[in-house]
Amino acid sequence: MKLSIVVVSHNACNLLRIGLNAAIRAAQGISHEVFVVDNASVDSSIAMLNNDFQDINIIANDKNEGIAKAYNQALRQVQGEYVLLVNADTITGKKTVEKALEFMDHHPDAGGLGVRMITPEGSFLKESKRGFNRPWEAFFRLTGLARYFSKSRLNNPPSKDWVDEFQTSETDVVNGAFMLLRRSAINSAGLMDEHFHTYGYDIDYSYRIKLAGFRNYYFGKTYIINFDIQNKVKFSWKHVKEYYGAMIIFATKYLFKVPEIKVEGIPQLIPPSYEVK
Repeated sequence: MKLSIVVVSHNACNLLRIGLNAAIRAAQGISHEVFVVDNASVDSSIAMLNNDFQDINIIANDKNEGIAKAYNQALRQVQGEYVLLVNADTITGKKTVEKALEFMDHHPDAGGLGVRMITPEGSFLKESKRGFNRPWEAFFRLTGLARYFSKSRLNNPPSKDWVDEFQTSETDVVNGAFMLLRRSAINSAGLMDEHFHTYGYDIDYSYRIKLAGFRNYYFGKTYIINFDIQNKVKFSWKHVKEYYGAMIIFATKYLFKVPEIKVEGIPQLIPPSYEVK
């Protein structure tokens, strides 16, 4: 099988229907399978999936334990040579999957691929090329972790790494809205870190793909439309906890050496297996 499409959704019934139809249309003519992991939606998502998409694999969770954990549920079952992780609020262009797979086939060093993202109004999203927004960029700069992400500074014109919106280039981070992954890269990098609940999982996994010896690319010759509903609701305690908590987890993993302390009955917060030397 060529491609496995995986979507994680939570209370996004209407956008999920549109996004799934677009992704399946984009995969026409390509041997593929589709997994949808529903994270305890209380809307009509499951009923809609059962009625409208009878040929897909549905994993219905009774508790929302995060995006990374939900993706791992599907990653344990996928059969495709490539795996496309796509957000429920994303509309995939008609030729996007075909063009992205063709690029991956011609670049065996590519472990992950992201594409040009635009808003429903047609504006280019700068996160397409660097994979993280300004708070994450400031976080990397202040902590010194920016040295691990030099290729992500792709939209700063004075920089030698700057590339045009439509130009293809190597990058550090593949945005989670559309992550096309080589199955062999997944096998080498392992499953996603389930400490990341809503944010940061894509940055962490992109970096681990690099640590596994693969390259990540920004492919600007095709596009997706992203509604970015994940970042619409802000200024709540839950958002602050999950958003900035992801930064702390990332720094703990890669900036500091975490000693292995074993106390009976108390799990270690972050295993030291991702230490960067």
